[in-house]
Amino acid sequence: MASSLTCAGVVWAFLSFLCAAASCVGFFMPYWLLGSQLEKSVSFGTFRRCSYPVRDESRQMTVMVEQCGRYASFQAIPSAEWRICTVVTGLGCGLLLLVALTALMGCCVSELISRTVGRVAGGIQFLGGLLSQAQRGMSPREHSMKQPADLDISLNLDALVLIQSAL
Repeated sequence: MASSLTCAGVVWAFLSFLCAAASCVGFFMPYWLLGSQLEKSVSFGTFRRCSYPVRDESRQMTVMVEQCGRYASFQAIPSAEWRICTVVTGLGCGLLLLVALTALMGCCVSELISRTVGRVAGGIQFLGGLLSQAQRGMSPREHSMKQPADLDISLNLDALVLIQSAL
């Protein structure tokens, strides 16, 4: 197949795809914060959580649901900071994926990517990278989150750095 990319462009396309995929996986995984509650291990990200408490009205007690899932609605995300972080990081991942898939199509279609399109794609990719990394500064810390008194949550910075360094 004919390509509109040089060798450097092909390398850029594949690295862009790998970075966009890693960014999307890191965004989707619910392991941004790790802790324990009711003697169970819990974790959650901006829009997903694992092992979370639910009020059982029939038994009049709180029980732990030991599975992963999304919040019931956008408003159910614990804080405004997490909601903003979800939107900004998701937008960044979307931009990275858009550029990566366009670049991969440029590997197969001749005259798809010109010098100008490549520069614009690089700018969009830079913006997407900034947005996907902006969550590091926007992620709420322990003091600003709504949380039950018995929830012991600590930032797992090693996991965040590992996920983000893959980008």
